[in-house]
Amino acid sequence: MTWSKIAIIGSAGAGKSTFSRQLGKHTGLPVYHLDALHWKPGWVPTPREEWDAFQRQLVQGGQWIIDGNYARTLDIRLQAADTIIWLDMPTYLCLYRAVKRTLMYRGKTRPDLTAGCPERFELQFLKWIWNFRKKQRPALLNRLTALSGQKTVIILRSPKEAEHFLKQIPSSLTQA
Repeated sequence: MTWSKIAIIGSAGAGKSTFSRQLGKHTGLPVYHLDALHWKPGWVPTPREEWDAFQRQLVQGGQWIIDGNYARTLDIRLQAADTIIWLDMPTYLCLYRAVKRTLMYRGKTRPDLTAGCPERFELQFLKWIWNFRKKQRPALLNRLTALSGQKTVIILRSPKEAEHFLKQIPSSLTQA
């Protein structure tokens, strides 16, 4: 099997950016972090029409790994991907990682974000993570179920599963 277009999804704090970077090293595919592409310095979002057009253009590329949710435009990536990897991590782990990341990068820009977007603490963001399994997860599961048979869908439910998955990737994965 050849993978050339991989969408990485999951709650904030699930480890999408780290996993995507590691997967990119294993496969040689270019990695795109949606957070870095969406946010302009000062946490200014890309206007909707521009963001939608940008994503449609991005998925036209021959090979890619794209990490990020952005539920409103998720179908753009899901339809273009040949492989979807869902990091379906436990809520407590996502919350822990988000808080840890906030403390680690407080006042600095993370490597997977645009320069000029310093890490900040937002209670609303933590509430979104807390409610992800209840509010977003069921609809996401339905979307992925509808795509089974058309796409390769991989669900990784723990850091150990994600690590094991990366170790099992053959070096020739993306070569036809």
